[in-house]
Amino acid sequence: QAQLVESGGGLVQAGGSLRLSCAASGRTFSFYAMGWFRQAPGKEREFVAAVSWSGGSTYYADSVKGRFTVSRDNAKNTVYLQMNSLKPEDTAVYYCAAAHLANMKPNLADYWGQGTQVTVSS
Repeated sequence: QAQLVESGGGLVQAGGSLRLSCAASGRTFSFYAMGWFRQAPGKEREFVAAVSWSGGSTYYADSVKGRFTVSRDNAKNTVYLQMNSLKPEDTAVYYCAAAHLANMKPNLADYWGQGTQVTVSS
């Protein structure tokens, strides 16, 4: 059974950094794009970042561009989200997802992790 498991969330002060990891198991995701989404209380789930199956192309929401970096290690079946210069508005549950790039959207992604909480204090 395919499974995505996130880790690395936590509480950090504004300006700090966190690195999220998403470990995939149960099947190979090497030919899937991998992405990160987030959902804050009372808000819809939104796209954060994605990386192509080869790792050669990356995509970011405007709100995180220049601060977050997405990467993947296909040998380890793991995708990462390095988050720097964190802001209180980055507070949310962060979800890992796998999908073909055209379907990297909240209502179309094929596989989802259970989420990890990121809280940024001011």
